[in-house]
Amino acid sequence: MISLYKTSTLGTALKSKLNLRNNLIYGQRHRSNGRNASGIITTRHRGGGHKKLYRKIDFGRNEKNINGKILTIEYDPNRNAYISLIFYENGDKKYILHPRGSKLGDTIISGTKVPIKVGNTLPLTNMPLGTTIHNVEIRFGRGGQLVRAAGAIAKLIAKEGKLATLKLPSGEIRFIFKNCSATVGQVGNIKVKHKDLSKAGAKRWLGKRPVVRGVAMNPVDHPHGGGEGRVSIGRNKPLNPWGYPALGKRSRKKNKYSDNLILCRRK
Repeated sequence: MISLYKTSTLGTALKSKLNLRNNLIYGQRHRSNGRNASGIITTRHRGGGHKKLYRKIDFGRNEKNINGKILTIEYDPNRNAYISLIFYENGDKKYILHPRGSKLGDTIISGTKVPIKVGNTLPLTNMPLGTTIHNVEIRFGRGGQLVRAAGAIAKLIAKEGKLATLKLPSGEIRFIFKNCSATVGQVGNIKVKHKDLSKAGAKRWLGKRPVVRGVAMNPVDHPHGGGEGRVSIGRNKPLNPWGYPALGKRSRKKNKYSDNLILCRRK
């Protein structure tokens, strides 16, 4: 069988991509839509949405030291970032997060000693300071877990001993072990935050149900409820439906395992 990587044009590969990626796209199990086993809503504002299939993403970039070409740049209904279909020299195919600036036909590679180029994946220990990265591992071998949203970007600012220091998109500065891998560059689709949904139905296609203001409810339904006509919340600070502070209250667990790895909290 001739590898699609070796074809002279991408046209032939595009005609065959549907047959070759069948094992990368599959149906999901039944979605809970925010309800528990008894049918009670436990997570509000979820439900409905257009039917969608899951695309299996290679966050670990497990094809080491094998060149791959970007065959397509596609929309993924399960995330706000675009994804790219990669064909490797050994005939394998994988989806990855699309790095900003990469184009159809570009070559990428993953390994320990690879060029510092957009789309390439390598350990933090082999990256120079100031490198912009995404799809960052937290623990070695688990695949990227940080900086995966559309337009997200982190920066390598220091290395010392077994640890590297990263500045994350939230403003948090934290340690990551240097043997963990990351992908060079920024996640694509940076204009997604400026997208105009234009109508309420577009929100429903995404599986998000309406949100009702607390002041429009009855007192039995929300701490802000009740009153005659348009009134304020009647509280010193806003609360959620269960009476806990809604804005500004830090909800992170105390004594979390990663506390000693965080140098500066997010803004």
